[in-house]
Amino acid sequence: MKLALFDLDNTLLNGDSDAAWANYLIEQSILDPIAHKLENDRFYSDYLNGTLDIHAWLNFQLTPLTLLPLEKLYKLRNDFINRIIRPIILEEGLKAIEHHRNQGDKLVIVTATNDFVTEPIAQLLGITQLIATQAEKTNEGRYTGKAFGTPAFREGKITRLNQWLATQNQTLADYTDTWFYSDSHNDIPLLSLVRNPVAVNPDEKLLQHARTLKWQIADFKKVGITL
Repeated sequence: MKLALFDLDNTLLNGDSDAAWANYLIEQSILDPIAHKLENDRFYSDYLNGTLDIHAWLNFQLTPLTLLPLEKLYKLRNDFINRIIRPIILEEGLKAIEHHRNQGDKLVIVTATNDFVTEPIAQLLGITQLIATQAEKTNEGRYTGKAFGTPAFREGKITRLNQWLATQNQTLADYTDTWFYSDSHNDIPLLSLVRNPVAVNPDEKLLQHARTLKWQIADFKKVGITL
């Protein structure tokens, strides 16, 4: 029994789905472009530096979900997926997914981006298991603008993965082989737990870490990893 975990943004996608969603809402005149960019740039700088306040970022990220009726929100999301996300799916990422699917491995996307944005992307990629930061809803199904439970970020990805495995009556040790593909140094905690960590399109910090530990390094934007 084998497990293949995939980060999403800048790993399977040529870009960041959360940032793309915000830009889409700006395009639709729902968010103010100047105010949003200033705040987003600040959070992104913290993310790159490894100093991101995840809860403050999530409040910023999820607030737009409270601005529209659900029917309008889901209609916009469908257009976003078709026009913005489909063109940035990386073919080499699809090949890696298909390789593991053909091997009979269990496939899971593990992403810090919220489930409102990422659920339809996971479906598009044919992956039924998604571990994402959960956007909180009211009993009526409206979004509150807050996250629910542990965010799937840094060590939180390990927490959420272990919670999911527990629902399967499993632990990571039950798998004979494990893989995790990611681009970010923020994922070093989870990359360090699997038997086959793969640094995909890695940022500079992850690249240096991967080279030091002799992890596999892949560039899905050019040629895929040889598996």
